[in-house]
Amino acid sequence: MSSFDQEFDSVNDSQEEHWVSVSDLMAGLMMCFLMIAVVFMIKVQIEKEKIQEVALLYEKLRTSLYEQLYDEFKEDLPRWGAELDKDLTFRFINDQLLFDHGKSELKPEFQNILADFFPRYTKIITSNGYQEAITEVRIEGHTSLGWGSADSDRAYILNMRLSQARTRTTLAYLLLLPSVYDQKEWLRERLTANGLSSSHPVIDDQGNFDQERSRRVEFRLRTDAESRIADILDRIK
Repeated sequence: MSSFDQEFDSVNDSQEEHWVSVSDLMAGLMMCFLMIAVVFMIKVQIEKEKIQEVALLYEKLRTSLYEQLYDEFKEDLPRWGAELDKDLTFRFINDQLLFDHGKSELKPEFQNILADFFPRYTKIITSNGYQEAITEVRIEGHTSLGWGSADSDRAYILNMRLSQARTRTTLAYLLLLPSVYDQKEWLRERLTANGLSSSHPVIDDQGNFDQERSRRVEFRLRTDAESRIADILDRIK
């Protein structure tokens, strides 16, 4: 074999060794990426199962709380002009009992209703199993769409001012009830007043705006389920 042939074979061997080492490196990198992908998929599955557990836990909590609230107030709902939804919204819809037209002072009838309702309501939601899970007790004020001859924008602003004043008046009345004194510290951390103007009107079965039912006061509960699920999603990221 000539020296040229020997040199050519040596170059070929060197190139083959080079490509073998590169292919080994690529194979190793692919295995690393595959392992990372597998670990990530396992982590996502674990966190997904945690989210499902949280959702199931809070669905059971919501169902249990609804049953207790309904059992407590089912006899009172008709005479109060109130409703209790399965999403735990407690709604007072008889506007003849709530406030005078355009006013934020509680009518005596509504004061009597709240004095009966709120201590019993608070006793349930602050009982063991619920109080740590509840992060907010929202008092929401809702109004009708119009305001005399005002245009839609002006009417919305005036109704926003009115709904906010009504919820603040309601909150102040509730916190001063002697019957909730023992829960006052818990309530101060969670009870909020939220005037929403006409942004959430009630629509009837025919798709029409229901003026009377839209004038209402609602009590809504928020739990820490959303924040717990958000924390899980952040960990996945």
